[in-house]
Amino acid sequence: MTLPAGATDVRRVGGGDINEAFHVVLADGSEAFVKTRAGAHPREYATEAAGLEWLREPGAVRTPRVLEVADGYLALEWVDRGRLTPAGVEELGQGLARTHAAGAPCFGDFRPGGGAETRFGSLGLPNDPAEDWPTFYAERRLRPLARLARDRRALAPAGVEAIERVCERLPELAGPAEPPARLHGDLWGGNVMADAGGHPWLIDPSAYGGHREIDLAMLRLFGAPSERVFDAYQEVSPLADGWEGRVGLYQLLPLLVHALLFGGSYRFSAEATAAPYAR
Repeated sequence: MTLPAGATDVRRVGGGDINEAFHVVLADGSEAFVKTRAGAHPREYATEAAGLEWLREPGAVRTPRVLEVADGYLALEWVDRGRLTPAGVEELGQGLARTHAAGAPCFGDFRPGGGAETRFGSLGLPNDPAEDWPTFYAERRLRPLARLARDRRALAPAGVEAIERVCERLPELAGPAEPPARLHGDLWGGNVMADAGGHPWLIDPSAYGGHREIDLAMLRLFGAPSERVFDAYQEVSPLADGWEGRVGLYQLLPLLVHALLFGGSYRFSAEATAAPYAR
């Protein structure tokens, strides 16, 4: 592991996922949450830090301030954990709507000259900009995942064929055209943290410009704090007609990621979710 120079009071904590996680006191006396691991990909932590700052810019939902970043670690401001209050649930839904509405320069990497891959755990996916959302979702997300699933036998051949058919049909399936939204990109319930005051914070992003329904579909799949989150979102920024029928389409992304990373029932969930959209 690698820690910031001069770090003291080092205590292992939860929340690192594939990383090791620590509470430390930095050389300037600041308390920090540090994630680190051997063999982290070059620029991985810098990309995450940039995503946190980008999500923080609109001032709609809190993200931890980046204190230090290097190839071997990421140090963030320490946030005392609590439980999300009803007011915090409202704040999350409304703030997420405003964050999405802050927009992105393109479908893909939000940084000038960008194109760096985005990471979902140990998986890296291309983030090169595309001219429209159906193209981006097919060529930068579903097809790369389907190829990996084929090579690793994480899906049955019929499942891979179904994903390919979904990609072909995306222009008609993806819903009305919308400008690129400012996405968290990996928005499951574990990446929404509450502070001691019950306010929501977004952590561990894989941020990019994309369709806002992606974030909402993933949050529905893996642990939304409350259905009230989605009602509060729609009060600020109503979704386009037919969104209910696109939830499964946009849950294909996290289901394929999980089929590759964890196997088991996720394989069958991904195949079953793809089937109706492949017809």
